[in-house]
Amino acid sequence: MTELWQKSANEMVTLLKGGQIRPSEAVDAAAQRIEATNGAVNSMVTLCLDRAQDYAARIEAQGHPERPGPGYLYGLPISVKDLQHVEGVLCTEGSPIYADRVSPESDMLVQSLENNGAIVVGKSNTPEFGAGANTFNEVFGATLNPWDTRMTCGGSSGGAAVSLATGQTWLATGSDLGGSLRIPGAFCSVVGFRPSPGRCPRGTSTYLGRFNDLGVVGPMARNVADVALMLDAMVGQYAHDPISLPVPNEPFQQAAQTATPPRRIGWSATLGIAPVEPEVAEICAAAAASFGDLGTDVDEATPDFTGATEMFLAFRGAMFVAGHGRHIAEHRDQLKPEVIWNYEYGLARTPEDMARAQLTRARIHVSMCEFFETYDLLVTPTVMTPPFPVETRYLEEVAGVKFDNYIEWLMHTFVITPSGCPAVSIPCGFTKDGLPVGLQLVAPPRGEAALLSAAAAFEANQRLQWQTPIDPRVK
Repeated sequence: MTELWQKSANEMVTLLKGGQIRPSEAVDAAAQRIEATNGAVNSMVTLCLDRAQDYAARIEAQGHPERPGPGYLYGLPISVKDLQHVEGVLCTEGSPIYADRVSPESDMLVQSLENNGAIVVGKSNTPEFGAGANTFNEVFGATLNPWDTRMTCGGSSGGAAVSLATGQTWLATGSDLGGSLRIPGAFCSVVGFRPSPGRCPRGTSTYLGRFNDLGVVGPMARNVADVALMLDAMVGQYAHDPISLPVPNEPFQQAAQTATPPRRIGWSATLGIAPVEPEVAEICAAAAASFGDLGTDVDEATPDFTGATEMFLAFRGAMFVAGHGRHIAEHRDQLKPEVIWNYEYGLARTPEDMARAQLTRARIHVSMCEFFETYDLLVTPTVMTPPFPVETRYLEEVAGVKFDNYIEWLMHTFVITPSGCPAVSIPCGFTKDGLPVGLQLVAPPRGEAALLSAAAAFEANQRLQWQTPIDPRVK
């Protein structure tokens, strides 16, 4: 049983379904691996192992549904990001303001996963309120990259990515506004999947708001098949999430198993607006070109993202005004400067600024739709740089280009967000220093099935899916 942490989520579900292992044994395996590795990386910040064993005992006593759905997990342990509520478990959102808050009830996402046989073993670390792509906070400290513990793991779902890369859990929840599923996926050599808005139900008590279609929750895993499994366990339509979508007629796992290469892709290192470190551009260009081995036509092409940065910052700022006004008024001294900057940026936007952002979003959406009339996928680097030292809060300059704020270095991911298109970061290589690089694949709106199928075909043509889990590399 000591090798269970090395198995994929699908392998674990097969063992659990067949009775070769019990849910309680899977919880024990996760707990042992967390104990063995967490001191080196600080990814799992709150454990709820007694609660997990209670759920395991319940599953073992009651058995499984006669006709479980395609995403049923049979008692598989998972981690939940510390922005998402789990009943009876600490939920800090990485902020000293909520350092002692225990959730009275679970988010819809967690309820859906638990109804589908998932067992929550603990909460994964996040920056304060998910603001930023370097996972550190004043409550729990920094989460370190297992490939080199001197480096950042990315964020904001950084603890989730590290829990997967080190074998602490087999599946993990995350969320994504500016790239928080995709960036840590790239930095930790795991798969981070941003679904279409509404595909996975969200906790409507959060600042994201019931009708907001920019922030989403989604799955993270070590390979594409496992991401598809978790996505099937997460989807569902709920009245309390007014943009939530019905469960698709065909499971997403079926699409991943099909592994059909795209007919034609558009590759762009820069998206016409973003700087890129040369080594990252070279690795990702080679990965994109490898689609040609599958019979895919590969062109250099991109939609027009002119104005995308200003548009996204305006929407993001408005979200922080809506979500953090009370925090600013009552606890300003406890907030990190990046949260305050977002709030003040949003407060300074004029009605004309917001109207311009809406028009820019519409124009870019038209450009995306026209692009997908020719291409099946847009392919880019996930991040413009490899992981950097964890003490660096954020990058102020990349490839000679200086930035005005703490999130512009996330440009490759956040310009995709307002399009509503699903996107995935998939491992595609390593730098000469052994640091992971991710390739971002973007599909048309609600095109998760085609995206998973293409990602699985790409993955099968690589050898990187067998690189994780790893023991943390302490340097």
